[in-house]
Amino acid sequence: MRSGRFGSLHAARWLMAASAAVASERLSVLIFHRVLPEPDPLLPGEMHAARFDVLMSHVAHSFQVLTLGEALIARDAGRLPARALAITFDDGYADNAEIALPILQRHGLKATFFIATGFLDGGRMFNDSVIEIFRRTAVQHIDLAEFGLGILPLATLQQRSAAVDATLRAIKYLDLPDRDAAVARVHELADHPALPNGLMMRSEQVRQLSLAGMEIGGHTVRHPILRVLPDALAEAEIADGRAALQALTGSPVDVFAYPNGLPGQDYDERHVAMVRRLGFRGAVSTVTGTATNGCDAFQLPRFTPWDRTPGRWMGRLALERIRARA
Repeated sequence: MRSGRFGSLHAARWLMAASAAVASERLSVLIFHRVLPEPDPLLPGEMHAARFDVLMSHVAHSFQVLTLGEALIARDAGRLPARALAITFDDGYADNAEIALPILQRHGLKATFFIATGFLDGGRMFNDSVIEIFRRTAVQHIDLAEFGLGILPLATLQQRSAAVDATLRAIKYLDLPDRDAAVARVHELADHPALPNGLMMRSEQVRQLSLAGMEIGGHTVRHPILRVLPDALAEAEIADGRAALQALTGSPVDVFAYPNGLPGQDYDERHVAMVRRLGFRGAVSTVTGTATNGCDAFQLPRFTPWDRTPGRWMGRLALERIRARA
């Protein structure tokens, strides 16, 4: 009996072979956001370069990797290969181009990058503003009673991480003006720490990805929760983000990712209808699962790789494929 990491990988590969035998018409879609140079204790759920490199090595050996658009074309034609998989990144972080792209290229892989265009060239997403406020502030406690959170201690890294989570829960579902105002108020209460401006891609990095054979997908302009917006504004966010990306790359943008991505909570059938009407080929949610022939091409599930070891990660992915209903 093999043990440890290698035994776990052996079992995962056996499961993967079994999944291919029973699930030839299934598509796994991986979801990533950032690939950091090193682990970050304030971002424990994010991938880092060494771990991403190991995972992509296993993916390259175990799957037929397609862009999401290629997978949808093959699915529509009834030609989806066994072990079909798409790799996706949400939001448009600069490390996608700086760190993830070279790793993908080293393993001969392609991916789909969903980019919120309003943060290109020095912008910053609201959640990153909150994270960096609590990372960089010199204050040892902060009074967030006006957000229903009371006085939060910030003396330790764990306390700062808890403050980030609580603050994001409190403001995520505000409409765009109120969300921006809430971030500005937290920044003020934290004594205005300096915040970074290079977290998101520059326009030339979007073009770099496209020229490297990667797929560029839509993700709105300002990454709003679509359900809190008036319909006209929600559709403009989707359409304008796509138009900006097409102008940048000179290529069609055929796929879309719903911000935050939970159906009924972050988007609903109105927004699915908008994406269809605008002529996208398909779209992804953040519901966990494996796409089958019966899945709505405009609400495809994705797989979030939280597991810390390659064997567990591959094994859970294989089980997802086996369990998926045709």
